Amino acid sequence: MKIAILVNRANLERYTTPGAIIPDWELIHLGNDALNKERLIATDADAMLVDPMIPITADIIEGLPHLKLIHSQGVAYNLIDLEAARKAGIFVCNCAGVNASAVAEQAILLILALLRNFRENEDMVYAARQKEAKNRCFENGLKELNECHVGIVGLGAIGKELARMLKAFGCKLSYYSRTPKPECQIPYLPLDDLYAQCDIISLHVPVNQETINLIDEQAINKMKRGAILINTARGELVDQEAVCRALMDGRLGGAGFDTLAPEPVQPDNPFLALPSEVRRKVALSPHIGGITAGCFYRSFNIIWNNMRRIAEGQRPSNIVNGL
Repeated sequence: MKIAILVNRANLERYTTPGAIIPDWELIHLGNDALNKERLIATDADAMLVDPMIPITADIIEGLPHLKLIHSQGVAYNLIDLEAARKAGIFVCNCAGVNASAVAEQAILLILALLRNFRENEDMVYAARQKEAKNRCFENGLKELNECHVGIVGLGAIGKELARMLKAFGCKLSYYSRTPKPECQIPYLPLDDLYAQCDIISLHVPVNQETINLIDEQAINKMKRGAILINTARGELVDQEAVCRALMDGRLGGAGFDTLAPEPVQPDNPFLALPSEVRRKVALSPHIGGITAGCFYRSFNIIWNNMRRIAEGQRPSNIVNGL
């Protein structure tokens, strides 16, 4: 079986457990920096392992007549043409759930950084202004997480794990999901009510036509003044211009984002143009929530098991395109 590999090779070799790859498989490493469609099609691959940030379009799928499986290295699959794969009888699979605890931890990191004014305080300590920073905290007060009402938008694997972790902090929790989950132990709120009532709103939904720019000017205007917005899901969920305006005028009290759009971040991204006095209300990280060692070990275990199933003519797990 020929497998086209469009992920970081060093990462694959480091986190693949011995014996996971069948010796007679041919792994064709194409890298994950820039997609060369002609080179990919020339592999005539039976299966493909792809970085979630690489688009796999209909023309690629049509150019690989023996392709049976497209496997995302991660949880996301929004850049794969699911319908083209479905029509061709090709399974599209992901690594659902492997990053739940890691991304939930990243969301909590961003929340705490904003509640404790971490960026501003660190800068002032480095500038030998520690006493001034401390006095400013005395005067303005710092809010504890257990005083906050946290709203979780999307209660998939990551949203559920975040809720589990946040319970230990003692904060009030609510969630919104397109389909309410009666088995959940935290209260459900309609989305507009969640916006209006919560001090912190954390996004954990996939990107699709319904969720692109879910957080726009209208949504922000429904939120409590001074609310904190957390996004560890996908940058496309947020109208970044609207968020920056709301940070500037105080409607939002903070924004903690592990992902922006597009990626890689471009010089004209509105977050990069925020003045310094507003930047201290922002915590950014380079989309690292789900790239822990544990995530990679779990991902490659799923990936190679599914490759083995395809090689043996069996149905893979974690199918996302309805086959």
